Amino acid sequence: MATGDERAAAEVLRGLARHLNCLNEDNKNTRKRALEAIKKETIDKGLSSGVLQEVFSCLLKSLLKCLSDPMERCRETAIVMIGEFIRCVPKPEESLPYLMPCLSQRLGGKEILEPAEELRLSVMEMLTLTVEVCGKQLAPYLDDMINILQRTIVDPFPDVKRESCKCTVRFAKCVPEHFHMQADSLVKPLMQTIAHQHSRVRVSVIEATGAVIQHGTGKNVDDVLSHLAQRLFDNSPQVRKAVTIVVGDWLLHMRDRYSYFHKLLPLLLSSIHDEIPEIRLLAADLWRQTGAQWEKENEDDIKDKMDFLLTPPPLYPAGVERPGLGCRELVVRNLGRLVPAVTHDVTDWLVPTRVKTSQLLSVLLLHAEDHCTQHLQPLLATLYRACSDSERDVVDNCLAAAKLLGTFVPPVVFLKLLLNHVETSSSSFSHPWAPLMVLAAVLAGCSGPLLKPHLQQVANTLAQPDVCQEYQQVMYLEQLLACVEVLLCQCEADCGSVSLQLLQVLVTVQSLSAEPLLSDKALESVRWLCKVQVLDSVMELYRQHMGQLLDWLAASVNTWSSYSPQRLQLHVIAVQSGPVMGEFVGQLMPLLRSCLHPDRDPEMRMSIFTMLAKLLLDSANTLDSQGRFHDESEMFLCEVLLPNLVWHAGRTAAAIRTSALSCLLALLHGGAVTPGQLLCVEERLSPQVLSALEEDSQMARLLACRSLSTILRLIGPSLHPDALNKIYPELLKRLDDSSEEVRGVALRALGLWLSSLTGDYSPLLCAPHLELLFQQLLLHLDDPNSSVQEQVLGVLKTGSSVHPALLKKEVEAVREKQRSPVYCDQLLQHINSLPKESAEDCTE
Repeated sequence: MATGDERAAAEVLRGLARHLNCLNEDNKNTRKRALEAIKKETIDKGLSSGVLQEVFSCLLKSLLKCLSDPMERCRETAIVMIGEFIRCVPKPEESLPYLMPCLSQRLGGKEILEPAEELRLSVMEMLTLTVEVCGKQLAPYLDDMINILQRTIVDPFPDVKRESCKCTVRFAKCVPEHFHMQADSLVKPLMQTIAHQHSRVRVSVIEATGAVIQHGTGKNVDDVLSHLAQRLFDNSPQVRKAVTIVVGDWLLHMRDRYSYFHKLLPLLLSSIHDEIPEIRLLAADLWRQTGAQWEKENEDDIKDKMDFLLTPPPLYPAGVERPGLGCRELVVRNLGRLVPAVTHDVTDWLVPTRVKTSQLLSVLLLHAEDHCTQHLQPLLATLYRACSDSERDVVDNCLAAAKLLGTFVPPVVFLKLLLNHVETSSSSFSHPWAPLMVLAAVLAGCSGPLLKPHLQQVANTLAQPDVCQEYQQVMYLEQLLACVEVLLCQCEADCGSVSLQLLQVLVTVQSLSAEPLLSDKALESVRWLCKVQVLDSVMELYRQHMGQLLDWLAASVNTWSSYSPQRLQLHVIAVQSGPVMGEFVGQLMPLLRSCLHPDRDPEMRMSIFTMLAKLLLDSANTLDSQGRFHDESEMFLCEVLLPNLVWHAGRTAAAIRTSALSCLLALLHGGAVTPGQLLCVEERLSPQVLSALEEDSQMARLLACRSLSTILRLIGPSLHPDALNKIYPELLKRLDDSSEEVRGVALRALGLWLSSLTGDYSPLLCAPHLELLFQQLLLHLDDPNSSVQEQVLGVLKTGSSVHPALLKKEVEAVREKQRSPVYCDQLLQHINSLPKESAEDCTE
């Protein structure tokens, strides 16, 4: 020290002698004024650094003693003065032998002696300053520093925590060759603080953790990774950014980083999908640096790949930048360790974890490219689980990963596993649609030319009964349809070779689906299948395959039941094929005979009768479009319908008869049976229809009445009188039916019956029958329902032309009893107005 500085320092110290003595006074105000006076005469006076160094050496012990002063103001002033001296003196390290033990005592003991939070913060700021200015000179005080940091990192005051983390980072960088010996002891307090509620504290802890691990022994990486991984889900972008920076720094600079690549890669790659663009770009840049550095460090090992594997694969995803060779190699060499971890985390109970893991899976597969092949089995198992997730983001991310598998893995490899899983999904998976979902995504990633040789194999698998008919869940059917749509999209015209199988799948989806939207979507795919084959309409497609489709159904017809999907498939085929079905009636009839046999499942028969009724009502555009059904209609009536009209006890049997009657009525109305054919079977048909008039079911009675009306309209005039006389008594009984609708139809049928009486029907020989009919009808002229009265009047007017004299006689008898005088008068007037020939008949 210069002589001038020594004299100036001595002069200053002489002036401070009294103030120094006052620091020992009991009066706190005296101590306070003394400290302020010392500060005024030293720090505030702008003395040279040499003078301050000499003064600081003399004042240090007194100032350190003031750090324990009971008065907070005195401690605060002492801390400020010590900090200023350290900042200004040229050799602050000379104070360390006294300063560090004192600070360790105040902050590093089991109990922190400094009670004031603000003063603890000031002391930590002073300690950080000391680290900055003293640097390596602090190495001998490693234990004291670690003790202080261990306590202050977990300090209750958030700002103290932050300052302690800052100090930790500075200290680790200043004495790295010594710090590693004690670094491990800071891991525990840091991990206790890493989840603090203040985001700024979390950021500071993460930065400190990065320095501690970077300059430590590397043994504690496993202890901090799980905590850092949790911070990737932090709500604060700054926290996630800090994790990204720290992990990237480790990958670039940590001494033992090669041992931890498989643990650090997922953390950095997860940030590539962060919602904040800044973090995504940061992570991508750090990852590029990591790959480039690894590539440079291992240049000799990958020389061949650097020369020959720079061109992207031909089917590389459009719009995606291919990672560098170093990045790809890092992932490939660690993929075996990463896949099990991904498999575990993708089923984590926390949704954010599952989402992040599913995003990571896509990134890994993009880097691994064709090396995915050797890990295909566990990857598929992972995708099956993830695709069953309730969170849509997880499913979408995993489907994107599955699409990458289709891009990089040869079809011959992935189809061998996938199709086997699809076939055994019912016994191997809790969600049987998961393999189908993955298959659709993988196929979407593959190109049409590569798929073409395997198209038959895929279509045959999808069309297997155990695959396409096993489940009715909407999700399963949606994925089945998705597979067909992908094939149509990827292979287009090549799908003509598997058109039958795809149509079978689409028909099954429509038949099993209870969702109209899904059925509509399947029908749209049927149209798409027509389009890729350049067919004019859906009917052309069915014409192309109808024979095979009916054979397909006939192969299992003997096992059909109400639960069989085949009956529903038949309905879809029959309805959508329209007039095409009329070209294959000969092939359809044996199938109908089998499934509508009276011994077969009742519910199945009812559903098929209902379907046939719809078709027969428009027979000219369906079953009889080619006029071929006429050849089969007599057989259909005798061998299919009539056996199902035979009476059997029970409600189920009654329901079957009702459905058969509806089919009979449709057959009669649709014109698919000729009057001649009807006459041939009338003797067998009429008894069954007349018997049905006594059914308990109102609907059955109504259908029977309408069927009888249609029969009378078609062949009534051709019937033998004996056959006609068996009909009207049954119809008369229906005039007392509980249903007004049945009564109305029965009256119309009686009118048709009377209109059917031709010259072969002798009124004189059959007078007793006509007399009974007229008498019963005249009784109903008194019906309380005026519409019934009007109908009865109309029927009687029709009957007046059959035997006017008999009717006149019966009407006059009724008129004399003063019953229905108005209607009787109208009838008599009508009979009297008949032509002369009819009047002569009356005389006879």
